[in-house]
Amino acid sequence: MNGSEYKKELSKIKDIGRQFMERTRFKYLGISDQAMGLKQPPLEKEFNENQKFISLPNPREVEIKEISLREAINNRVSHRSFSKAPMTLEELSFLLWCTQGIKKIAPRTATFRTVPSAGARHAFETYLLLNNVSELSPGLYRYSALHHMLAEINLEPALREDIHQACLRQSFIKESGATFIWSAVSRRMKWRYGERSYRYLHLDAGHVCQNLYLGAEAVDCGVCAVAAFMDDEMNEILHLDGVEEFVIYLAAVGKTG
Repeated sequence: MNGSEYKKELSKIKDIGRQFMERTRFKYLGISDQAMGLKQPPLEKEFNENQKFISLPNPREVEIKEISLREAINNRVSHRSFSKAPMTLEELSFLLWCTQGIKKIAPRTATFRTVPSAGARHAFETYLLLNNVSELSPGLYRYSALHHMLAEINLEPALREDIHQACLRQSFIKESGATFIWSAVSRRMKWRYGERSYRYLHLDAGHVCQNLYLGAEAVDCGVCAVAAFMDDEMNEILHLDGVEEFVIYLAAVGKTG
């Protein structure tokens, strides 16, 4: 794309952020799919039964460092460099529980988790680029919150570099123990909140990532949240359509000591 073409494209999106805030105001909420009696989307995306599944340790039995909430909040900073020490499977299990762990299931209607979500919609799926986690091969995985297990997706070595490139070549993405990649399944939220749901998806992403930061303090890990990534490239890598499901946020995690 040359300079003039780039300027033309920019002119098309002038004030698009302001328009988004305007058009998703609560007064435009309208009648939801839920109110019209349409079927609720599943609580979690289906998995391919031929995938390899890895059970995770019970997060409530994982030994963590005794740290007060005051200390965890005070110590929280973003880390862009990690040690070569691997994260343990137990630590990964604990952090997955911190970010999407299920405390209670209301059959077929809602899950109640360790993070808040508008209307208990919990529209996120968690993908993981694992680089340095003991007992697990490097590669891409997806987390099942309903069963607290991982599904193996892609162990091709080139994938790591593809994600690194899509994240603007930020080196800590592939030097982390694990990089959490959260996608939003839009209909899961839109079923109740229509177009305003896009606001809620971004709010929910903040809740999830902050829990990751605070939980990491208890297992001697550091976190760096990542919003700088090429949307289309990341969606393509994860085979997401970018509309019904799209990458919304990332965070790299690794040992600090």
